[in-house]
Amino acid sequence: MSLAYDVVVVGAGVVGLACAARLAARGLRTLVVERHATFGQETSSRNSEVVHAGIYYPEGSLKARLCVAGNRSLYAWCDARGVATARTGKLIVATSAREEPELERIFARATANGVPGLAWVERAELARRYPRLVASRAISSPTTGIVDGHGLMASLAAAARDGGADFAYRHALVALARESEGWRVELRDPTGEPVALRAARVVNAAGLASDAVAALAGIDVDEAGYRLTWVKGSYFRLRAPGLVDTLVYPVPPPDLRGLGVHVTLDLAGGLRLGPDVEVLAARVADYRVPDEARDAFFAAASTYLRGLFLDDLTPDQAGIRPKLLRPGGAVADFVIAEESARGLPGLVSLIGIESPGLTSALEIAREVDARLSA
Repeated sequence: MSLAYDVVVVGAGVVGLACAARLAARGLRTLVVERHATFGQETSSRNSEVVHAGIYYPEGSLKARLCVAGNRSLYAWCDARGVATARTGKLIVATSAREEPELERIFARATANGVPGLAWVERAELARRYPRLVASRAISSPTTGIVDGHGLMASLAAAARDGGADFAYRHALVALARESEGWRVELRDPTGEPVALRAARVVNAAGLASDAVAALAGIDVDEAGYRLTWVKGSYFRLRAPGLVDTLVYPVPPPDLRGLGVHVTLDLAGGLRLGPDVEVLAARVADYRVPDEARDAFFAAASTYLRGLFLDDLTPDQAGIRPKLLRPGGAVADFVIAEESARGLPGLVSLIGIESPGLTSALEIAREVDARLSA
């Protein structure tokens, strides 16, 4: 392995891979550093695999702008490379007239964000097409869908390699220091031996550990507002054949910590409920799905699905999201920051990249490229 690079990307989740693919494609000597044995071992592989449309996020936010653009670019990338997707569409349902004003606000926000194809579905049509839904009105989003997340990441890794990128799996980042002509990057290899290299630029795409990487670079993460909260989301498999053929979401809570326990499809046609929202007091990667959570999932889903039985639910998977929570509990926007103002030129920090990070991955990479080129 060469010990001098134009760019080191820390983290081989979907966003880090997208960054590596884009930067390598324009001729930059790129290294991807990943502490796990392969790509996508954390947040990127433990989610709903939904291609979001950009509905919920505040107008003008990075999440809104990059998700709307990412919906188009992700489908185009996958279509060109044979990565499986399904444009399943999505319903956001109000279960009663009491929830309809919030549904109206969601529709207005999504329209302001430029989400295409949105339509209202009224009670009579819902009853005819989806007889097991409890819904007075719904928003239909035809561009929402699902993607083979592993296939997407494999295609991005392949594109990065085709551009000449190197990968250092099972290498842990232990130090990051700004020097006169770039960055000194210190790693620990799989045997525990130190490896030192230099890079002109560094992209911090470390996901759950991105605040820790920022701290290694010398950033006061509390002063910068980069301190992450780990939030666990569990899923239950739903054995209810033919229940729906689209994604179904309830009206979400106003703080958008989560989008409510919703129904998602996988590419094999299976159904899942989730995720819920469990703020973790300690940063421990516990992916167990407790069977005792079944009652809460059943209760949540039964508010908008009729005819469910408790035995229809079986524990599935869990994921952990790196959330930036602001005072009062509101969820912050993505942070995509070139750190010259902190005296750290050539470092781009990606902090709080959770949903819709998968949908937005190619657009986040575009933003990173622009910041490194400025």
